[in-house]
Amino acid sequence: MMIICQMFLICHTEASLFMMWKLAPTFWSQLAVPVDCEVFHGSATITIEHLTGEIKPLEAKAGDRIPGGARNLDGRMIVKVLKTWKESTLSRIVQLTEEAQLNKPKLQRWLDEFGEQYSKVVVVLSVAIAVLGPFLFKWPFISTAVCRGSIYRALGLMVAASPCALAVAPLAYATAVSSCARKGILLKGGQVLDALASCHTVAFDKTGTLTTGGLMFKAIEPIYGHIIGNKKTNFTSCCVPNCEVEALAVAAAMEKGTTHPIGRAVVDHSIGKDLPSVSVESFEYFPGKGLIATLNSAESGTRGGKMLKASLGSIEFITSLCKSEVKSRMIRAAVNASSYGTDFVHAALSVDEKVTLIHLEDRPRPGVLDVISELKDKAKVRVMMLTGDHKLSAWRVANAVGINEVYCSLKPEDKLNHVKRISGDMGGGLIMVGEGINDAPALAAATVGIVLAHRASATAIAVADVLLLQDNISGVPFSIAKARQTTSLVKQNVALALTCIILASLPSVLGFLPLWLTVLLHEGGTLLVCLNSIRALNDPSWSWGQDLRNLIGKLKSKLALLRHNATSSTIQTAPL
Repeated sequence: MMIICQMFLICHTEASLFMMWKLAPTFWSQLAVPVDCEVFHGSATITIEHLTGEIKPLEAKAGDRIPGGARNLDGRMIVKVLKTWKESTLSRIVQLTEEAQLNKPKLQRWLDEFGEQYSKVVVVLSVAIAVLGPFLFKWPFISTAVCRGSIYRALGLMVAASPCALAVAPLAYATAVSSCARKGILLKGGQVLDALASCHTVAFDKTGTLTTGGLMFKAIEPIYGHIIGNKKTNFTSCCVPNCEVEALAVAAAMEKGTTHPIGRAVVDHSIGKDLPSVSVESFEYFPGKGLIATLNSAESGTRGGKMLKASLGSIEFITSLCKSEVKSRMIRAAVNASSYGTDFVHAALSVDEKVTLIHLEDRPRPGVLDVISELKDKAKVRVMMLTGDHKLSAWRVANAVGINEVYCSLKPEDKLNHVKRISGDMGGGLIMVGEGINDAPALAAATVGIVLAHRASATAIAVADVLLLQDNISGVPFSIAKARQTTSLVKQNVALALTCIILASLPSVLGFLPLWLTVLLHEGGTLLVCLNSIRALNDPSWSWGQDLRNLIGKLKSKLALLRHNATSSTIQTAPL
């Protein structure tokens, strides 16, 4: 019997686990990846509808991350397990669901405590009216044709003043949490909605949050020691025709197989290009600085098979390898004089004392400009950036997305101090949006911490209050609007419940309302509160005016449709 649907263990070590994800067409909907993985080899079409609610299939290729529970629709992949089950996205969702059930909003906890004491008071008052009514107000115990008895009135009070409507007033919280989950936004409970509604400031991390987090190759620029004709020059934009091609080939050979963002950007850019063959003979890596290698460039027209000494890394790393201070200063001056400016991320390549500058950029996420604009113009919140990147890079991204307040070159403890200080100065809550382990202290200290679950570190997820399952920040304004909508609905529910209790209780005690009408008012108030809570399933808006405009627009469209149908019917029934 041929096996057509299987999952093989390819390799199992202490550091990693590889699995082959193989699927036959007849079992497309039956196989799901159990834990968070990264595609090691192959490609496939997958769906993560269970996480984000997005039904559109996604293409997964080598290097892409796949959350646990993703279903393979078509294709074959070898995937590398990144996390254990307890650390996976699916496990985190289960934990958040359990925490959401335990963590009740402050108002809901107060209503639960109040309801318990209130019920006792209602029972005592009902018994008092039934027993003392005949002595204080000359009511009969049993109803007569002339007057309703004290027992009848006591039963009316017990029904009318029952706290059922108050008990279901917090239903809007549960409805709102469900509505957010449908949008791929997980909350740690209804109390997060109250916290979100109280916040007046939103702080964003830059890399991976406002930007894609993956560097893109921009340009390669020879800057020092290159030849023009028979002369050497220290400042030039180009030299021999194949100079930039050779530099790209050397850099790609040195970075082949790397996971560093700069290295991956260089290697990705080199794919599909006609480059000379370069092989690495020896290799030495300096963490956080760069690397040094000896290479053989057999196909290089300018080297003729000569062994090359190359170093690749930051500007500081390359200049530190210079034998003279004068040469270091000249290289720095060449970098500052670059025709591409200093806004990009830089890496320098030195090959036999020829220095080439590699320019890369971290691009803003699609739609970030609209998100920031919505937060400032509609949500009326203060928006800022807290980042560890240098000033020029931070302001380049900030200007691109519309953020005017930037704090840069921050260490994790600096971000923490800024969050505490800003929260104290503003007198209101602060929302911190991030995804890295360096954001964890600030996320924990903020009133509400929001993370992008797709790429967030385990530490950041552990301290966060909100998880955005979709790989973008569009859920931030939605969460704030939903929180404001929910708190408003809960207040409306409490007001409706109290109004119904008062309107039914007093006339019932005075004998103006029959018992059946008292029951109707009581149950009607409870039903009204429930119906009002269901409104939390609707997409939130920022103002009553917008709600009114949306309602008028819907009514106009329905009237236009009715007129169109009526006109069509008239034309069809008219005699020929």
